[in-house]
Amino acid sequence: MFDRSSTFGAALDDTGARAVLETFLPGIAASPMAGQFRDARLGQLVGLTPALREDAAEQERFWAALAEVPDDAGAPPREYSPAIAPDPAYEGDDIPRGSARLTVPVDAVPRWGAVELRFDGPSHGNPFVDVELFAVVTSGERRFEIGGFYDGDGVYLIRFLAESEGEWAFETASTARSLDGITGTVRVGPAASGAHGPVRVDGLHFAYADGTRHRPVGTTAYAWTHQPEELQDRTLATLADGPFTKMRMCLFPKSYLYNTNEPERFPFPGSLADGFDLERFDPESFRGLERRIADLGALGIEADLILFHAYDRWGFADLGPAVDERVVRYTVRRLAASANVWWALANEYDLVWAKTTADWERIAQIIEEEDPHGHLRSIHNCHGFYDHSRPWITHVSAQRIDVYRTAENTDAWRTEFAKPVVIDEIGYEGDIDQGWGNLTGEELVRRCWEGAARGGYVGHGETYLNDREELWWSKGGVLIGSSPSRMAFLDRIVAEAPGGVLDPLPSDWDVPWGGVAGEYVIGYFGFNRPSFRNVVLPDGDFEIDVIDTWNRTVDPVPGVHRGTVRVELPARQYMAVRLRRVGPAD
Repeated sequence: MFDRSSTFGAALDDTGARAVLETFLPGIAASPMAGQFRDARLGQLVGLTPALREDAAEQERFWAALAEVPDDAGAPPREYSPAIAPDPAYEGDDIPRGSARLTVPVDAVPRWGAVELRFDGPSHGNPFVDVELFAVVTSGERRFEIGGFYDGDGVYLIRFLAESEGEWAFETASTARSLDGITGTVRVGPAASGAHGPVRVDGLHFAYADGTRHRPVGTTAYAWTHQPEELQDRTLATLADGPFTKMRMCLFPKSYLYNTNEPERFPFPGSLADGFDLERFDPESFRGLERRIADLGALGIEADLILFHAYDRWGFADLGPAVDERVVRYTVRRLAASANVWWALANEYDLVWAKTTADWERIAQIIEEEDPHGHLRSIHNCHGFYDHSRPWITHVSAQRIDVYRTAENTDAWRTEFAKPVVIDEIGYEGDIDQGWGNLTGEELVRRCWEGAARGGYVGHGETYLNDREELWWSKGGVLIGSSPSRMAFLDRIVAEAPGGVLDPLPSDWDVPWGGVAGEYVIGYFGFNRPSFRNVVLPDGDFEIDVIDTWNRTVDPVPGVHRGTVRVELPARQYMAVRLRRVGPAD
């Protein structure tokens, strides 16, 4: 049915042919450029894919796979897996109520740690769907319900975040008699050193639950937890030496350019060849994810977990509403006790072809139901923004909207949505053939400063090609780019502001100014390169610094200044001027 003369659009619209495209041409089939190629012939597109262009045998397998696709014209709509209600008769009346063995922490759990309650219970049938388990948890006036989950081998777990010191009581309810009506208490002690709790929105910025300032210095490694253990360890070693405080990462594996390897495990048991059991989960896969999120937490890094994305050849982007709900509930129940988790409903939600706005709203509602600790929630765009004014969205997670100018919109987005703005994908430092992945380090850092001066946070990514196709942006590994150390320098400059954040201030037409009005003011010149600037100071006395944002130097202008000052500059790009108040205002 499909050959070299077939159009890409026709193949994309056919279920079987699309599966072949996503296997052999992932960078095109799941690309934002897919719409541009609909009228192109498949024979033309093969020339754009190095793996096919340079490997005759692989190209032959591609054409053979397409030739085997049956004509499914007129086929009925796909039937999704149905919802499965818990079994109220899972255990008979002969099983004593509350008879499952309970294990609780013996020692006090540190505040902001995870309280884990373990129940050794029944394993017959399919406990993943047959058994519902939750607990009512109380401490003083604080009360919430938290769902439990099946961890395999007859083990059920309930986890919750130790929000405050003191005694916490719980009582379970379950459709399994042995798990129903179990009560107990746990003790929560002082927080461990460096533990600050979950990140919350603080006005148009962020702070941890204990009030400590958080600034998202973000990076992206979408599929790093789906790589071999050795590569994951190298990623963590790189992060330990870097400036990052947030990592974007995916729950499901990714199929895209330089992302064609098969993971060892998946959230569901099964494989691409044999299919997946969508009525069960693979606890070992989730344990690996939990371990890596804990590793990030130990490094002070937030795990911005992306639940869905379009870059898929396994069917995870089109599971249907019932399975979507199962996987979201299971994931949130397992991870909501982790202080350093953020929920990102989607990367490029508008490319996830099987979901509508109603689907995203339903998924958001499920997260809110299952997460009593209120972790941050976002949804990320490719083209048009989602409606970020929706109350469940805590902050703007944006992708570039223009080849060059995106960070320049930060202050406008803050005003429009009245929420913090994080530009998670503004382009990546690298050298691949895609325009989003071949920025210079200088250009990425410029965009970070442009966003910071306007009161936002611009994230990092790296896409330098190597023979192993281990690009940081997806697989992690090592960083070779020049931007991370400059992002660390930027974060240091922002941290020195009163309150540790910058807000947009009245600006000149050619220079954005940001900071704390009348106290700490930064003007950023970007790719302009003046030899001097006449600066009008706020009322009072100020010290002035000339900052070279690329060479990471701060040169004070001698003296204390007021009024209008001519500030000499080196006629280089990427310079900034900082004004710091000395003494009280007039």
